[in-house]
Amino acid sequence: MSQNQQKPPSIFTMMKTFTNELGKWIKEGAPNVSPEDYAERLDVCSTCEHLLKASMRCGACGCLLQHKAKWKTTDCPKEKWKKQDMSDVNEQGK
Repeated sequence: MSQNQQKPPSIFTMMKTFTNELGKWIKEGAPNVSPEDYAERLDVCSTCEHLLKASMRCGACGCLLQHKAKWKTTDCPKEKWKKQDMSDVNEQGK
């Protein structure tokens, strides 16, 4: 299936993924990555075979990239983003 024909995960899977990611982000105090890391994440996504360009969603998890890429508590489901230092997040979330 080509990139333009790739379908996102089911609505149930997308809702489950999003609510899990949102809950983790809120629990940790809603930390965001730096503007540089955000741009780097979007650059990685722009060349990924899982990108659904029409909706700017990740075809692997279904998340909207404009949100997922900003949240420091999230990871790429295909492990393509660099790991974030979460030590400051863990202190804030306590």
